[in-house]
Amino acid sequence: MENGAVYNKTTEPEAKAPRRWPCGCTLRHLRGWRLLAKVVQTILSFVAVVCEEIVEECSTCSGLYFFEFISCSAFLLSLLILYMYCTDLYESLGEEKVQKL
Repeated sequence: MENGAVYNKTTEPEAKAPRRWPCGCTLRHLRGWRLLAKVVQTILSFVAVVCEEIVEECSTCSGLYFFEFISCSAFLLSLLILYMYCTDLYESLGEEKVQKL
């Protein structure tokens, strides 16, 4: 009994957790009107970035540069939110960490 031979025969190896695809798409956490709102927000912020890039001349460009910064930031953040809620990243991080982000 001191050499541990008794326990080797009766214990089973730990079952490995099934491997998940890190980019698997799931819509469990963002459904209905919230999903539609985030998709529309992403599309509209992208359209704002494109429209800003079309402007070739401006007399005072500081407002245009501010609009470019805001629209590009909104586009990137809405993409991040969609990625986080619509993939397995939400479950990998945990709900508490997602809420902090």
